[in-house]
Amino acid sequence: MSHIKTLDHNPTFEPTLAFPAPERLISGTPEFSTWAMDESRDGKIKSGVWQATPGLTHSIKGETFEFCHIIEGVVEITETGQEPITYRAGDSFVMKPGFVGTWRTIETVRKIYVVCY
Repeated sequence: MSHIKTLDHNPTFEPTLAFPAPERLISGTPEFSTWAMDESRDGKIKSGVWQATPGLTHSIKGETFEFCHIIEGVVEITETGQEPITYRAGDSFVMKPGFVGTWRTIETVRKIYVVCY
């Protein structure tokens, strides 16, 4: 078994489709597509590609740590009590455990993610 996993920016298999929970939706009608590509440590670490159409949702990380690298699109993330931060294609960031705020997809966004639970 290889210990290297390539994350394809344009996967050819069908994604898992989802919508925000009603209590998380603030505005718009965002749709989420997830191409899960790898899972380790009994599901505690997951990686793949995620896409969202425009909309505004509450983002609550709880105990989750998430690394994101934006492949395309534009998002604005606002941590409660902080100024908004805009991320575009080529940008990377980490959302740490305890993050509470909003995620606004301005232009359909596609990102590589690594989530640790």
